[in-house]
Amino acid sequence: MDFLLECIGFPPDHDFDDLARAARGHAEPVAWRGPAGEHLRMPLGHGLELRMDREREAATWSLYPHFQSNHRLRVAITDLVGIPDSPYDVILHGWANPPVEGDPRLAPDSYPIAAVITDARRLPRRLEVGHVLAVTLAGFALDVEFSGPFDPKRPARGRRLDGGAWIGPLGGFASGGGFASGGGGDAPGGCVELSLPVTARRALENPVTRAAVELVEVELPGRPLALFASPWQLAVDGLATPRVGWRLEGTFLLTGRVAGGLASPTERLGANFG
Repeated sequence: MDFLLECIGFPPDHDFDDLARAARGHAEPVAWRGPAGEHLRMPLGHGLELRMDREREAATWSLYPHFQSNHRLRVAITDLVGIPDSPYDVILHGWANPPVEGDPRLAPDSYPIAAVITDARRLPRRLEVGHVLAVTLAGFALDVEFSGPFDPKRPARGRRLDGGAWIGPLGGFASGGGFASGGGGDAPGGCVELSLPVTARRALENPVTRAAVELVEVELPGRPLALFASPWQLAVDGLATPRVGWRLEGTFLLTGRVAGGLASPTERLGANFG
């Protein structure tokens, strides 16, 4: 998914093989991943990171963006799905911003979500359905369909929220408010479709390329969500840079980490041996 690096300021014609070679000299190990030296991060400032993975000293590296958000989102788990070729990641399905009591499917401020959690090794082998985790998430655009003032004629494809906003996992969700089987058949895991109001913009800079990076925050119940899109792809598609007060609509890969909701190692040992 090298194209996702455009979202954090690496242009389409960038030499990513050269980037991987150069970045290794400035990279740090990533906690809760695989063997030392095989899973690296290069901080770019302001929470942005270039992540690098390879398996068992393979010749090529997988490069992808990461952003460490300051916002913790509560998610009631519906399902955790392993990724066969990425054992240190897991796809989280759940209901964000669940009520303290009651079914989140019936709560007006809860909404369905799917995301790739990159520190899956922190999770115990079993978590009950409905267990609430705190996660930090950010979204990287796979496809932006609309960027402009709210248009009430545009159809919703997910959970309807206030003001005509909506969000839902790519592939939809099944009858009864649960997730469609397999996250939507052939749909990529960890992705959501959304149409949400832009509430904040922050101009960042990629220190490697000196390219501008736009951090866009969109409004959701409970916590805002940080999104990134490729300015080069927006230009190709004839779409304007998102502005505060406008609506941003498209498909985004959500990635992040566990930030709370797990017992401490000591508590787990007590549960296992007590």
